[in-house]
Amino acid sequence: MKKFQAQPGFVVQAFRFALDPNATQEAALRSHCGAARAAYNWAVGWVTASWWQRRAEETYGIPEESLTEWRPWSLPSLRKAFNEAKHTDPRFSAWWEENSKEAYSTGLANASSAFDNYAKSKNGKRKGAQMGAPRFKSKRKARLACRFTTGAIRVDADGRHVTLPRLGTIRTHEPTVKLLGRVQAGTARILSATVRHERGRWFASFQVEVKRDIVRVARPDAAVGIDLGVKTLAVTADSTGEIRTVANPGHYDAARAQLRRASRTVSRRQGPDRRTGQKPSRRWEKANAARNRVHHRVANLREDALHKLTTAVAAEYGTVVVEDLNVAGMLRNRRLARRIADAGFGEIHRLLTYKTGQRHATRLVVANRWYPSSKTCSGCGAVKAKLPLHMRTYECDACHLVIDRDDNAALNLAALAAACMTGTGVAGDQDTAVVVSKPRGADHKTRATRPRRKAEAGRAGGATLPHQRQTETRDRTQAEALTLW
Repeated sequence: MKKFQAQPGFVVQAFRFALDPNATQEAALRSHCGAARAAYNWAVGWVTASWWQRRAEETYGIPEESLTEWRPWSLPSLRKAFNEAKHTDPRFSAWWEENSKEAYSTGLANASSAFDNYAKSKNGKRKGAQMGAPRFKSKRKARLACRFTTGAIRVDADGRHVTLPRLGTIRTHEPTVKLLGRVQAGTARILSATVRHERGRWFASFQVEVKRDIVRVARPDAAVGIDLGVKTLAVTADSTGEIRTVANPGHYDAARAQLRRASRTVSRRQGPDRRTGQKPSRRWEKANAARNRVHHRVANLREDALHKLTTAVAAEYGTVVVEDLNVAGMLRNRRLARRIADAGFGEIHRLLTYKTGQRHATRLVVANRWYPSSKTCSGCGAVKAKLPLHMRTYECDACHLVIDRDDNAALNLAALAAACMTGTGVAGDQDTAVVVSKPRGADHKTRATRPRRKAEAGRAGGATLPHQRQTETRDRTQAEALTLW
């Protein structure tokens, strides 16, 4: 399928609005999201049924050419099969007409993407951790979401309602004039709409092709380096030597006392029990909703603070230098995991990526993950052998510079902006830099080679998929022993 390309001068942007549906509309929203989940589960079961059948036939000694054919998982194939089954399948025949066709198309499209990602991951064509075969979505845990691509999708002229297929006109919690003005002016075109239930509210997110002019930054010739941390959320140092500190608001830590009280109240109520089928009491549901509101408030405050920080940085500097942090690995530190997750390091990188590129056309430089920004002296360039985390002040043994550890790292990142274009284009990996051997003798951290991941006997499809390479990706074997020290 050909990927959508925006017109020149246009970008694809999302406009999200909170909804205030009445009881009837909320029931319809839940029905559409449930229909999407049911269609997804049907597609997963329909495709994997041929996998299990082939596995069983292989045990009977049936030759390859006589085995059951693979069922395709492309979106057109799933739609065709589902349209034939929905009239006779007892799981759908009695109620499928109550929802829009877009609800079922959402589930089928998600299933098709899940199978594609699984196949690409198994063939080594997809980056990241290896993905398993798609599994059924639980009614209790599945996220409520449904996407509309055709039909009546619009923002009403009064600026307080939106219209969606089969759901009708729903009042919004906030004005929609930001999108309405662009649509009326002809500078925006709505492509699709997605309704989602998250943080205790219903949201409608419109995918819009909008005309956006590049906004000139306040200081196009200045570069800034951003050093992220736990004690201080961010330390920014620009090319002129100005250093700014952004305190870590610690929204979750501030709400922990309130969460403890709310959790204690929930624990004293009669909650649900899946083993005995016990239903939760009304008092438990009320207490649990109060606890969830605390979590939702923390998430909203964190999101607001990160947006304000990244917007201010992207609108001021012509070049922004950030670190390539291994956030997933940092979260394995049980002493700092809660504070690292609360800070949102990965979200800051994501926000800066699209705000610098689409809104201001500034340059975003990602420093090499192994660049020693904290160990390098910002005055003379000397590199320390070790710098434990408890040492918050950097003292250079060569030039005797004494500076805060985070300020020193931010200055080093800002200095990379001028050097990153002289070599390979990746900050911290320049051809002009002098190669200095590290004291421990290794340029990068090393790890043991992962064992080959073999297909489990209980996985649907096993290790064989149609028209796919059968060998799984694994780490390369080392030609010689690794030297760690």
